[in-house]
Amino acid sequence: MVSRLLVDKGVREFVQAARLSSGHLSGIVWRIAGSPDPGNPASISTEQIQSWHDQGFVEWLGEVDDVAGLYAQSHIAVLPSYREGLPKSLVEAAAAGVAVVTTDVPGCRDAIDPNRSGLLVPAKDATALAEAVQRLADDQTLRAEFGAAGRLLAEQAFDIKKIVRQHIELYELLARQA
Repeated sequence: MVSRLLVDKGVREFVQAARLSSGHLSGIVWRIAGSPDPGNPASISTEQIQSWHDQGFVEWLGEVDDVAGLYAQSHIAVLPSYREGLPKSLVEAAAAGVAVVTTDVPGCRDAIDPNRSGLLVPAKDATALAEAVQRLADDQTLRAEFGAAGRLLAEQAFDIKKIVRQHIELYELLARQA
């Protein structure tokens, strides 16, 4: 999980899903990259995230400068957010060819091709989250297929050159109408 450490990013559900999967034969390692946001009332405290790390359910990596490198070492990207615009972390995961598990909420569902590049789970449902991650952890072929589909989605839908061109075209259209 690459995210600001906020309650509404689904950090608590991520940790609970990690607890639910602990002891499973797959040996999933649940990692969180990000830091608390002390100015935000929804922030997870440093003490809380450190406690979860110390309990061994999750590995807290703190701020990570090389997100692409982190995704290169990962098999599944997870973002159990309650709501989003367009989550940059999921776009980056897609670009890196990493399968995704995220919530069926606006923004998150728009960043994947459901059941082609990732799996959707209900928001605030740690059990469903754990089950979806476990499903991908147990199926290397499905992970690879989702990763390849995510990469294609990133190239087709999220390419920055295309997005800039679309913005310029919109501005030109608006300027002609003014």
